[in-house]
Amino acid sequence: MTDTNEKLNFSCDYLEGAHERILKRLSETNLQKMDGYGYDPCSESARARIREACSCPKAEVQFLIGGTQANAVMIDAMLQSYQGVISASSGHVNVHEAGAIEAGGHKVLALPQHNGKIAVSDLERYLTDFEQDSNRDHMVMPGMVYLSQPTEYGTLYTLQELEAIHDLCHSHQVKLYVDGARLAYALASPANDVTLLDLARLCDAFYIGGTKCGALIGEAVVVPEPDTIPHLFTIIKQHGALLAKGRLTGIQFDELFRDGLYFTIGKSAVDYAGQIQKALTEKGYRLLFESPTNQVYLIVPDDKLPALGEAVVYSFWEKYDEAHTVIRLSTSWASTQEEVERLISIL
Repeated sequence: MTDTNEKLNFSCDYLEGAHERILKRLSETNLQKMDGYGYDPCSESARARIREACSCPKAEVQFLIGGTQANAVMIDAMLQSYQGVISASSGHVNVHEAGAIEAGGHKVLALPQHNGKIAVSDLERYLTDFEQDSNRDHMVMPGMVYLSQPTEYGTLYTLQELEAIHDLCHSHQVKLYVDGARLAYALASPANDVTLLDLARLCDAFYIGGTKCGALIGEAVVVPEPDTIPHLFTIIKQHGALLAKGRLTGIQFDELFRDGLYFTIGKSAVDYAGQIQKALTEKGYRLLFESPTNQVYLIVPDDKLPALGEAVVYSFWEKYDEAHTVIRLSTSWASTQEEVERLISIL
């Protein structure tokens, strides 16, 4: 049972350790001797499961430790030195990676965000304007579009939007990369119509999030056409991102993709977020918008924040106006009905 005197923590979706099946498997295999650097049988099994789930039998699958690392490695691997990456202004690579992409030598080219998403019309205008600019040879060339599914606001790109962005990228010879840090919550959302097969069909590369989706650590990078990024293993090593005990990530993804666990692990979190949003609306609170996944964005009067902070740990998101603040409440794969009911009663 939860201690009712303990402050509730809904600040993010990586507060807990790992799904019990992962811990059990790590314990069972702990003393087995396995090859390093991802050549172990568990990592190979995980790759096979992911390829099957993506219906992409020749895809290269590599396991990295975290999202910022995955983004920094893959963006650097996919771009030429003179190219930058297009992102929504709210995109993780633009706001919450401490300049990791720029530190790797690539400028983030920010476009306006619309509830976390890039508008197809904005992207088309930017790419066309660049190509028609007579000074383009003196400018950072857009070489990639970076999207998140779900976005930093918990919103989802529709299949129609993703296909339109893919077509734009293809016509302008720009790569498409999707950050799937919270992909399990997108796949579990009733509002979602983008599958893993769609991502494999439309993206030059994407990653399947583990850290926020039931794993201790780890993200699975998928490159549907391996020849487009030759020597990716060596590039990962060059970036200091190659885990010697690769079994640690391999075992976790082997378990996440056994019996479809990854496709269901986020369902309760999405359901709980829906309960929270419904209760807040009924109580007269204002939502920034209705989120279809596990992140709830709430507009709170500034004078109410101290009292709320005494009972609930939340994330500051942004100032809404001079008297209001947007805060984020996140559910996770490990959230419970009891915690949700306590939160609703406090709010």
